[in-house]
Amino acid sequence: MTDLAHAKLVTVFGGSGFVGRHVVRALAKRGYRVRVACRRPDLAFHLQPLGGVGQIMAVQANLRNRASVNRAVAGADHVINLVGIPYETGGQKFAAVQDFGARAVAEAARAASAGLTHVSAIGADADSPSVYARTKAAAEKAVLATIKDAVILRPSIVFGPEDDFFNRFAAMAQMSPALPLIGGGETRLQPVYVGDVAEAVALSVDGKVKGGSVLELGGPEVMTFRQCMEEILRVIDRKRLLVSVPFPIARLLGSIAGLAPTPQLTADQVKLLRFDNVVSGEALAEGRTLAGLGIEATSVEAILPSYLWRYRVAGQFTRPSAA
Repeated sequence: MTDLAHAKLVTVFGGSGFVGRHVVRALAKRGYRVRVACRRPDLAFHLQPLGGVGQIMAVQANLRNRASVNRAVAGADHVINLVGIPYETGGQKFAAVQDFGARAVAEAARAASAGLTHVSAIGADADSPSVYARTKAAAEKAVLATIKDAVILRPSIVFGPEDDFFNRFAAMAQMSPALPLIGGGETRLQPVYVGDVAEAVALSVDGKVKGGSVLELGGPEVMTFRQCMEEILRVIDRKRLLVSVPFPIARLLGSIAGLAPTPQLTADQVKLLRFDNVVSGEALAEGRTLAGLGIEATSVEAILPSYLWRYRVAGQFTRPSAA
């Protein structure tokens, strides 16, 4: 059994979220001490069973508050930043969280002489029409300017039991007679399993990922948006219309829906869907992928039934449709 008193300390910003819980589990299995930095430590109790007694501890930190970031990083051997937001609300703005916040974490890690792993996203682009993508690119630039041997991981759409993509549309299919195909559903995605992303993060903490590199993480299949919707309907055994929504109309709908406290769609997300979200040819050629790390990517088909069954008519008791 690992001696926790002498184990390396890893601070994980965003460790209580979807990807975070899987990263924390992967780190705990390796025997690291894990400090989970999050805005609401009282909502991170679900992480405690993932490790031994005293191995995982939640502390309060807000990326918009430099003092709290510095406290969370103090004494850490490695720092991981998983924080990202799908839409803006209140003080949680893209520039504040994904740009300023990433800079704060990088500077705190440098001051503590700690290693840094920054999780960005495929599609990060300083020239993108999407504010989300532009701030992701700004964060990457700031991170590498602050710590030259930092590791940056860019996943495509991340899927898993708590995801906000497949779950969202499966839930929609429960109530709605149709599912929308933004821009006709031709945008290509490369969904990557959350467990594979967590393993890549853990390998970077182990020192098995070259510093200063930007890796792109995608699953084994490239799927169009339409194919993703079709796979959801197949798994939950429901028949729904797939309705094409042209980008101009989708952008208008996103502008209206974006006014809700928890929007299902925003105009900025529509801008993102104009571009494919897949691993680049350059990353493939240079081995900056899951395969390059020795990770065999997990397929959508293998995982979706393990959690989308709850959206079937009779849940886990639904009889499979006849072939």
